[in-house]
Amino acid sequence: MSDRDFLNWPFFEERHRKLAAELETWAAKNLSSVDHNNVDAACRDLVVRLGRDGWLAHTAPDGEGGRLDVRTLALIRETLARHSGLADFAFAMQGLGAGPISLFGSTGQRDEWLAKTRAGKAIAAFALSEPASGSDVANVATSASRDGNGYVLNGEKTWISNGGIADLYIVFARTGEAGARGLSAFIVRGDNPGLTIAERIDVIAPHPLARLEFKNCRVDADALIGKPGEGFKIAMATLDVFRTSVGAAALGFARRALDETIKRAANRQLFGAAMSDLQMVQGHLADMALDIEAAALLVYRAAWVKDQGAARVTREAAMAKLYATEAAQRVIDAAVQLHGGDGVRSGHPVETLYREIRALRIYEGASDVQKVVIARSLLPAGARA
Repeated sequence: MSDRDFLNWPFFEERHRKLAAELETWAAKNLSSVDHNNVDAACRDLVVRLGRDGWLAHTAPDGEGGRLDVRTLALIRETLARHSGLADFAFAMQGLGAGPISLFGSTGQRDEWLAKTRAGKAIAAFALSEPASGSDVANVATSASRDGNGYVLNGEKTWISNGGIADLYIVFARTGEAGARGLSAFIVRGDNPGLTIAERIDVIAPHPLARLEFKNCRVDADALIGKPGEGFKIAMATLDVFRTSVGAAALGFARRALDETIKRAANRQLFGAAMSDLQMVQGHLADMALDIEAAALLVYRAAWVKDQGAARVTREAAMAKLYATEAAQRVIDAAVQLHGGDGVRSGHPVETLYREIRALRIYEGASDVQKVVIARSLLPAGARA
């Protein structure tokens, strides 16, 4: 099992160490045989189990005005990812999908949905990306026109996680002027007339993904989260919290890759000695460990800063997400190389990790976008164009 000394870092409190130990025991018991052949059924089952046993309770704060504990989110994602990429996905998407409600929703919206999402009785989705506006959130084209006592949505969303199995979608649509100030956020039920699943999307690491179409999709006025024009703020604040946890998931993948590689190096014989005796192999292991430690410091620094009450941690979260995902790619690539032919055998743990990690460098802000975010945080306002 991975080195757990990092739990003694000053970023953590005793409650975090207790939670990590409890989740480790739970994951070892519940995630040893997740069926990846039917990802829809597997995700539904994982959401039920995560909700039943209380882990989804950490995806939303208790009471209106409460704060999410980002260190807890990150620890849960790291641990789940180390055991099962699909379990991490199920947990993370439940948190991201319900995040705008937990952070900005009205009392009525919170009362209607959060108990269900925390208990695993409703699956949530975050519908932001569009064919022409992935990382460019301000370019969202889906419209929400005011009509009587409600809104009518028209447009398209794509690459939507939990698409096709979600009970509620948080949909970002344009209610006003062009650019960021014209966006609003809405709760749309999965069975709402006018919402259709236009396409299910297959990717190298199977997860429920879909393209959604909205054709005269009517919602009541109380489906609006916050006020008209606050959609961009809601999206960015939600990503601000959960982007750090993407880095934590990458960290979990990387730790599992290192664990598998250490076992391989200790047990594999090469040239009459253990593979681990070769200095070149030792050099690779050292590089992998160094990347993991640096990533962990950035991830849990960002989580700690947010938990101390910072309104935004845009730069810290961008650094954590960027470095941890890129480092995990390097670590896992080295693991595949050191496993030789077994590293590319379908179903082998490091082969699975190789497919799982690639998407993390793209979703919730691609690596190049994170570099822009970091650079703009350093430059004077007039030099950011």
